[in-house]
Amino acid sequence: MILVTGGRGAVATQLTGLLTEHNHSVRVGSSDPGKLEPPPGVETVPLDLTDPVTFAAALTGVGSVFLYAEPAHITEFVAEAVAAGVRHIVVLSTAAVLGPNATVDHLAKSHLDVENAVRSAPIASTILRPGSFAGNAGAWAWPIKSGRPVSLPFPGSHNDPIHEQDIAEAAFAVLTDPQLQQREYVLSGPESLTFAEQIDQLSTAIGRPITVNQVTPDEWKKEMADYIPALYADALLDWWKSNDGKPVQLTNTVEELTGHPARPFATWAQDHLNDF
Repeated sequence: MILVTGGRGAVATQLTGLLTEHNHSVRVGSSDPGKLEPPPGVETVPLDLTDPVTFAAALTGVGSVFLYAEPAHITEFVAEAVAAGVRHIVVLSTAAVLGPNATVDHLAKSHLDVENAVRSAPIASTILRPGSFAGNAGAWAWPIKSGRPVSLPFPGSHNDPIHEQDIAEAAFAVLTDPQLQQREYVLSGPESLTFAEQIDQLSTAIGRPITVNQVTPDEWKKEMADYIPALYADALLDWWKSNDGKPVQLTNTVEELTGHPARPFATWAQDHLNDF
């Protein structure tokens, strides 16, 4: 049995479909399982990674876990996994843990804490470290749909947008092939793009212009205060500033794990046209 945590997430949804298609026994956990729409026959279970009370039942009978990096009670989760006889945990982490400030950067440290807790357990572990999710562009959906400018504090900042389907396929590979397990993988999209270039590609996909409003970091934080906690906002701003005008390093890991090149951002834009 493979437990997929964070079941309503884009990666988890794609991964659940892949595992089901290949006849693997899957259980999907979510803090709100009533909102899940898994493939027919897939078991769902209440699992809130911030609530240890939900851990034991979700882990019963599980051999492998796909784990979102929620640090709040990771020690308890790992202990329950050991008690349940889990043999392998795949952590969805972030490439930010490789940065020079990973131990003080709030976003990176939260993922690093999960990595360290899982690695310290008597369970095989595999770490996936994507760079920037292409799905982060979804934060621009509301202003684009409403015809308003997209606020960007660093429009020239580079990132490596990776399609959630590529992350899911990489996770499927390491969950199901023992030869790929107990390693750490850095995943990237196929190209280093600035935010402005991503906006241009979205504009082409939807067939209408998108206006960019360059704002100060403080203005952006104020605009996003209801959606992004200040500590995470500061971490993002620091990361974007460090990549302003600087292409990011890319990897071929998606192709190595899945057998095909990573999907470009233009493909993600086409796949998500209805969002914009």
